[in-house]
This record gives sequence, C-alpha cells and structure tokens, in this order.
Amino acid sequence: MSDTTTATDERDATEDQGADGNELQDVSVDELRAEVARWKAMSRQNAKSFKDAARELDEARQAAMSDQERAIEQARQEARAEALTEAGQRLALAELRAQAAQAGAQLPDADFLNVDRFVSADGETDAEAVKAFIGALPGKETPPRYRQDMGLGRQQSGKAGQLTRADLAGMSAKEINEARTNGRLDALMRGEI
Repeated sequence: MSDTTTATDERDATEDQGADGNELQDVSVDELRAEVARWKAMSRQNAKSFKDAARELDEARQAAMSDQERAIEQARQEARAEALTEAGQRLALAELRAQAAQAGAQLPDADFLNVDRFVSADGETDAEAVKAFIGALPGKETPPRYRQDMGLGRQQSGKAGQLTRADLAGMSAKEINEARTNGRLDALMRGEI
C-alpha cells in the first residue's frame, strides 16, 4: 500500500509543477491580460528601437559615401521606386478587376482610370481606395423578373404560323387537333383567314 501512496504523491507533485519544475500559481484572467499587454508593449518598443537603429545605420552609411557612391545609391533607389510603382499599378488594376467582377460592377476601360490613385507610396495597393471606388460604380443591370411584354396586345402578325384551309386538307384528324391545341388554327377559327 505504501507503493500506491508514493505514486499518488509523486503524481500530485508533478501536477503542481510546470514544465520547468517550478510550482504553478493560480493566476487570474486579468493578470494574464496584463502580462500579455506588457509583452506587447515591450515588443513594440523593440520594433521601434530596431527601426531607429536601422535609420541611424543608413544615415551613417550615407555620410561615409563619396559623391559618386551617393549618386549610384540614389539612382538605385529611384529605379526601385519606379519598379515598385509600376508593379503596384498592375496589382491595383488586377485588384480593381477582381473586385468589380465580384461586386457585379462594370469597370471603365483601363485607359480612363488613374491607377496611381490606388497605389500607396511603397508600391502596395490601397485596398480601402479600391473598395470605395468599386462601391461607387453602378452595378450590372439585372434582367427583369417578369416578362415585359405582358398586356401589350398582339406583338406579331396574327397570321404568322397559322394554318389555312388548304393546309388542313392534307392533315389527319390527330394532326388537326394538335395544331388546334398549339393555337395554329386560331386565325382560321376567328374567320380572319
């Protein structure tokens, strides 16, 4: 019996310890949220510090460059910006087409669109501007749910497709009844033919 008691005591002891062997504490949800917020704040602070250090490094590199190296670097940056803008325009146009198709809107011809309006300075597509533009476009006209020629009177010649007495002469009784059911004898029965 002492073996069973020892095993139970060991299991209870391991349940009260975390993965690192330290004892677990009862922590409330509010304390956990506070801990998460603290770590998020530290992460944001580290990201800001990294950006600041990267900017200082770039400034130091720029200061150490000769005039020729600065000109080359400036040309590279201009080419990169131009390439990003061009690629961003293509992406923005593709995004416009996709969202217009999804919304059922008719997109104007690409020649008439100012696609630069939908591209941010870093070459990314501005999704909010695209969504606002597509929302302002008129949708496709849906066909009416009901026939539009109802109650307008006769729409075609009353004699179109109608059989004459000469046509009836060569038909069997079954064919005549079929033609009458299909309305092909209406003009003859009204006396119009």
